[in-house]
Amino acid sequence: MHRFFFINAVIGGVGLTLSADAADKVDFAHQIVPLIRQHCGKCHLGDKLKGGLSFNTREDLLRGGENGKVVIPGDSAKSRFLQLIVTKDEDDRMPPKGDPLSEKEVNLVKAWIEAGIPWEPGFAFDKPAYEPPLKPRRPALPAAVAGRTNAVDRIIDHYLANRKLALPAPLTDEAFTRRVYLDLIGILPTPDELDNFARDTRPDKRGLLIGNLLGRDVTYAEHWLTFWNDLLRNDYSGTGFITGGRKQITEWLYRSLVDNKPFDQFTRELIAPAPEAEGFIKGIQWRGNVNASQTLEIQFAQNISQVFLGINLKCASCHDSFIDRWKLDEAYNLAAIFGANKIEIHRCDKPTGRFAQPGWLFPELGNVDPKTPPAERLKQLASLMTHPENGRFTRTIVNRIWHRMMGRGIIHPVDAMQMEPWNADLIDYLAVHLAENKFDLKATISLIATSRTYQSQAVPQKSEPDAERFVFRGPTTRRMTAEQFLDCIWQITDSGPSVPDASVFRGKTSAEAGRETPVSGKWIWSTADGSESVPKAGERITLRKIVKFDARPTLATAVITADNEYTVYINGRKIAADDFWPTVEVIPLEGALNAGNNTIMVVTRNAGEGPNAAALFFEARLKHPNGTETVIASDETWQWSKSIPDARGRFKAAPKDWKPAVPVTNQSFLPGKVRRAIMGSLAQIDSAENHFVRASLVKLDFLMRSLGRPMRDQVVTTRPDELTTLQAIDLQNGQILSDMIERGAKNVAAKKHATPEKLVDWLYRHALSRAPSSAETTIALEILNETPGAKGIEDLLWAVFMLPEFQLIR
Repeated sequence: MHRFFFINAVIGGVGLTLSADAADKVDFAHQIVPLIRQHCGKCHLGDKLKGGLSFNTREDLLRGGENGKVVIPGDSAKSRFLQLIVTKDEDDRMPPKGDPLSEKEVNLVKAWIEAGIPWEPGFAFDKPAYEPPLKPRRPALPAAVAGRTNAVDRIIDHYLANRKLALPAPLTDEAFTRRVYLDLIGILPTPDELDNFARDTRPDKRGLLIGNLLGRDVTYAEHWLTFWNDLLRNDYSGTGFITGGRKQITEWLYRSLVDNKPFDQFTRELIAPAPEAEGFIKGIQWRGNVNASQTLEIQFAQNISQVFLGINLKCASCHDSFIDRWKLDEAYNLAAIFGANKIEIHRCDKPTGRFAQPGWLFPELGNVDPKTPPAERLKQLASLMTHPENGRFTRTIVNRIWHRMMGRGIIHPVDAMQMEPWNADLIDYLAVHLAENKFDLKATISLIATSRTYQSQAVPQKSEPDAERFVFRGPTTRRMTAEQFLDCIWQITDSGPSVPDASVFRGKTSAEAGRETPVSGKWIWSTADGSESVPKAGERITLRKIVKFDARPTLATAVITADNEYTVYINGRKIAADDFWPTVEVIPLEGALNAGNNTIMVVTRNAGEGPNAAALFFEARLKHPNGTETVIASDETWQWSKSIPDARGRFKAAPKDWKPAVPVTNQSFLPGKVRRAIMGSLAQIDSAENHFVRASLVKLDFLMRSLGRPMRDQVVTTRPDELTTLQAIDLQNGQILSDMIERGAKNVAAKKHATPEKLVDWLYRHALSRAPSSAETTIALEILNETPGAKGIEDLLWAVFMLPEFQLIR
C-alpha cells in the first residue's frame, strides 16, 4: 500500500521526470546530418532563415519559425516537418526545389523524430569560429566581495553581478552536511555526525569537515571509484572478460585513489602502463570481425582523446568529422602510436591504400618519434598529454569534477571541450590551480566544496539550453547515482553484501600505515590431532570465541583472512565467507552483536592436493556506548572443534571436543602483501571508518542497471538524469530491492530503539539529515502500527527511501 503511494511521489517529485522508452536508434552524424545538409541547407542553415526557421542547432529547430513549432520530439504524426516533406502539394512540399525525399529518407526522418530528435552533444551546422585555447591561462581574480575570498566565489560573484543576478541563498548546516557527504564520500552523515557538526561552534567548521572527509582515504576512494570505473571502462564482469578479450585495472585504480596519486602521474601510468594498468588502453577485443573504427588501435585513440581531452574522435574514426575539426588522418595517426604494425586508413570501413603515421593531435607541443617501438611511443605520448603547456588536459578533468559536484559542466557537455565555456576565467583558474597544486584532485574538490557557491541552495535542473544561452545561477539538483542510492540503503539497514566482487585490498597498505598500527591477532589453526603439524588437504575445523558485552557495541569492524577459506557466523547468523586466500576482508559486525553473550564462530577449510600450511587471522575493533574500546583477536584463548555446523551455522549436537586453538608460529607461507593489507586495514578501522561493502565494489545487477549504472563496454562520462519507466517499475516492484528492504527491516528491528518515536527520529535524521515534522511523525507511527515490528519497519523504510528528498542531492 505504502509503496504505490510513494513511488508516485518519486515520479511526480521535483527534479524527476518520467520519460518514455526510446524509439529505434538513429545515427545522427551519418544519416541525419548529410540528409539535412542536402535537402534543407539552402534555406535553413547558416545565416539563411527562410520562414524564420533554422536547423543550425537542435534548440533552433525546436524553437520553430514564423508559423510556430515544426517538430514535436517523439510525435512524428503531429510534426509539420514530416507533413511538409511527404505532401503531394507542390506549393507546400519541402524542399521546394529538386527531387523530393526518397521513401528511405522519409522513414529516417520519421524514426529520428520518434526517437526524440537525438542530436550529437555540442554539434551545430554553422560551426562556430571559436577554437578553444591550448595553453594554460591564469586569469586575474576579481576583488572579493563581502569577505567571499574563495577564488571560485570571486569569479562567480563577478559573473552574477555583471548579469544583475542575486547570489544564491546559502545552505543550512544540515543540508550542507548531507550534500558534502554524498559528493565527497558517497554516503550519508550519521545522526551522531550531524549532532557533532551542529554543536561545533568554530567559524571554519565547514572547511574542517571537508578536510576530514577528504582525509577518509578508503571511503573517498570507494565513492570516486564509480566515477573512474565509468570513465575508464573498468568493471568486474561483462563484455570481454569471459573470452579474455578484456582486462581489469581494478587493483591499480583502487590503490591509486586510496593513495591520491597525482593526476598527471595517474594519466601517464594509464597511457604508458605497467601490466596492472594496461587494461584501459588495450580496450576490448570484440569477438568476430569488427568495423575498422572498432579495432583495438582505434579504440585506443577514441578512449584517450575522450577521457583526457574531452575530444570525440568516434566520428573522425570513420571519415572527417561532421561535428568538429578533427580529420580521419588525425584519428588514425593517434591510433598508430599504439599499433605494433602498420595501420591502413579506412574510410567508412573501406581501405584507402594509405597508411597512418604515428602522430599526436597537438604537434605544437611536440610529437612522438614514429621510428621508435610502440612502448617508447606511448611514453612520449604520456609526456605530451601531461605537458605543462597542455591546458586542454587540465581543463578537461576540472570540468568533469565541476560537473559532478555542481550538476552541469563549465563547458557542457563535458565531452565537447571544443565548445566555449560559460565562464572562461573559472575553468582556466581551476585548471591552473590543479597544476600548481601538483595535480592533487582532492585540492580541486576542496576548492570547489569550500566555496560559498557550492554551499548555496540548489536550483531545479531544467532542460538544457544551448551553451550560448545558459546562465549559471547556482548548483543544480541532482539524482543519486545507482551506487549512492544502494550505499545509503545499505548504510542505514546493514542489508548489503558481505564481501566485494572487486579483488582489492580494502585499506591502506603502505609500510607507514602498517608501522603505526599494532596487531593483536595471531594466526591460529589446529590439526585433527591437536598439533601444529601441516594439515591435510581439504581438512575442515571450527574455531570460536565467546564474548560478553553489557550493551550492544556502537561500532564493531573485523579484519579477517584465512589460508585457504573461511565462513563466519555470529550468534548463528552467517556474516561473511571467502575462498580466495590472498585477500583480506574488512567486515562490519555491529548489526550482529548483542548485549550479553555472543558466539563468534569461523568454519575454516584447507585446500590443495596434499598436506600444506593453513591458518586463520581475525581481529575486531569495537567501540561501546560508554566510550570504551575493546579488541577481539584470534589467539590461544579461542577454541577449536572437529565438528562442522550446517550451512545455517547449527550443529546437530553440541560439540564436546572444544580445545584451545594453537598459534601458527611458522608463517613463512604468508606473502608480505597480506601482512601489509592486514596492518593497513586495521589502521583504517582505527580511524572509525564504516567498512560496509560499497556498491562500487560489486558486480552490476538488474537494479543498478535500471538505475543508470552502465555496462562499461564504452567510456561513460555522464549518466541519464531522467527517471525511466523501467526504473520506476524496479523501484516499486523489483525483487532485488524488495528483498534488500525486507532484510534491512529485520536488522533495524534488531537494534531495538527505545520507543517508536525514537526509531522514526533516527530514520529521518539518518536518511534525510533532518528531524521529521510532527505530521511526518504521525504518519510514520501509523505505518509502524504502534509496536514496531519488522513488517511495519519495512513499510516505513519503503516510504522514506522512495521520497524524492532521499533520492536527490540538493
